[in-house]
Amino acid sequence: MTRNKRYILALSIAMIMAFTAMAQQSEHFLAAAGSPANPKVPISWNRYHDNTLLEEIYRKMAAEHPNLVSLSSIGKSVQGRDLWMLTITDKGQGEADRKPATYIDGGIHANEIQGVEFALYIAWYITEMHAAGNPFFKQLLAEKTFYIAPSISPDSRDHFIHNPNTQNSSRSGQKPVDNDRDGLVDEDDFDDLNGDGHITQMRRKSPYGEYIPDPKDPRRLIRAEEGQRGEYELLGYEGIDNDGDGLVNEDGAGGYDPNRDWGWNWQPNYIQGGAYKYPFSLPENRAVADFFLSHPNIAAAQSFHNTGGLLLRGPGAQEDEPNFTRDDIAVYDALGKKGEELIPGYRYIVTYKDLYSVYGGEFDWMHGARGVFAMSNELWNANFYFNRQQQGGGFGAAQADQYAFDQYLMFGDGFVEWTPYNHPQYGEIEIGGFKKNYGRLHPGFLLESDAHRNASFVIYHAYHTPKLEVADVEVVDIGGGLKQVTAIIRNDRLIPTHSAHDIANKIEVPDVVSLRGGQVVAGMVVENRDLGITKEQRNDPANIRVTNIPSNGIATVRWLVKGGSKFTVTVDSKKGGTASKSL
Repeated sequence: MTRNKRYILALSIAMIMAFTAMAQQSEHFLAAAGSPANPKVPISWNRYHDNTLLEEIYRKMAAEHPNLVSLSSIGKSVQGRDLWMLTITDKGQGEADRKPATYIDGGIHANEIQGVEFALYIAWYITEMHAAGNPFFKQLLAEKTFYIAPSISPDSRDHFIHNPNTQNSSRSGQKPVDNDRDGLVDEDDFDDLNGDGHITQMRRKSPYGEYIPDPKDPRRLIRAEEGQRGEYELLGYEGIDNDGDGLVNEDGAGGYDPNRDWGWNWQPNYIQGGAYKYPFSLPENRAVADFFLSHPNIAAAQSFHNTGGLLLRGPGAQEDEPNFTRDDIAVYDALGKKGEELIPGYRYIVTYKDLYSVYGGEFDWMHGARGVFAMSNELWNANFYFNRQQQGGGFGAAQADQYAFDQYLMFGDGFVEWTPYNHPQYGEIEIGGFKKNYGRLHPGFLLESDAHRNASFVIYHAYHTPKLEVADVEVVDIGGGLKQVTAIIRNDRLIPTHSAHDIANKIEVPDVVSLRGGQVVAGMVVENRDLGITKEQRNDPANIRVTNIPSNGIATVRWLVKGGSKFTVTVDSKKGGTASKSL
């Protein structure tokens, strides 16, 4: 290469780099409202990240936002992977574990992989918006803490992403289980017969089949009408009889349900399918439970699942209905109705009444064992293909939309065309159908939109964890060298410092309102200030134990004090944080 050519090449590279840098400067674009224009951690939200990329993102977030993000491992999975936790708060505005906190996780059912992306989106969005100077997030992270464990079933997540799977497989964890009770474990999983990286359907031409090709879309099989002869029979997902027992795909990886392993209303496998040996027999769930037990400041919790477009609350089973009292339901209803508003098309429902019964579920344990207001978002719904509010025609109409959406909006990228295959047991068959990344999972261009709407709901939930204030302190000289000090503690948020279930079962210690200054000779809770009804606390009167500071309400306490001219009132609540006022 001549000197002149080298000069021209170097100049061209320099110009390209300068143009790229210029294109990223804020003066060269118009920022979209509500989005971080120049995020410190750029992420494309139209894809799904495996464990390696997730960990890279976590570490980048902690490095780029050291004042907000701490990264830690709360335990190990069955296969020894770290269970990563992002603790997010403004570290300069108090300790994370002393602020009201919201716990968020995703991916307990690992095939529901967008739950991990949605949990990660929340972590990314709140930190980037804080860094951009948004006043709401400045205040939010000054007052609140987020504990975000995006992926609590990492073994199966990587298994789903990197191995051939159906849309529904890899829901279990990866602990080997003898599902068919033949003395072997995981010996008859799906088989990628055509080697395309997906587990799709098998079909066979048969004069006794029940199905015909849909005249509108021959890729799709529809049931033959009465009096019409069928052409095909469906044989299930790709696979062979690996163990020679006359069954296909009956003993795949795992075989249990991680969301049936929690120690609340747990039932064995013959009652609750998917239950493992005993509550918290899985290390991933045990790690989350231990984290909860060591972080009593968690007042709210959200977990991400799919599908259905639902906002779920407990109870999971009818037997647990008495543990959801009127006061607690009022809080859940207010949250759920706001969620329906923020995420059009999602419905707020009660699990056992409106979906199905669940024993040993995660959010039931969080509510029942820890008194936390916990909900679950079931992400994605067939209605969303064409933004239908109601899906008329049931399963058939939803399936037709799925085929049409793939054809016209994804240009066939979600479907494997039917191809012949010589099966060792079934003979001449055809293999084809929808890929693992289409059906239950958001198409790429719809991921960020739904992630943001779900994030807005979770942030609303977190915002309404308790916010305490010593609203008023009144000092009255009542003679005899005594002063009467009365303090009003206000909670400005929807969630009380103790759920009604918590109060009834004494799950968490009471809130404590303390007075410093002078000699306290008596202390009491004021039950009715107008009528002068009080309840004296004889033991340790300087530190009044308050059962609850209610939703958008107050608690009033009073002391009789000898001496003192300056007084400080402090409230200390496990789930409500701290506040103080001096007079």
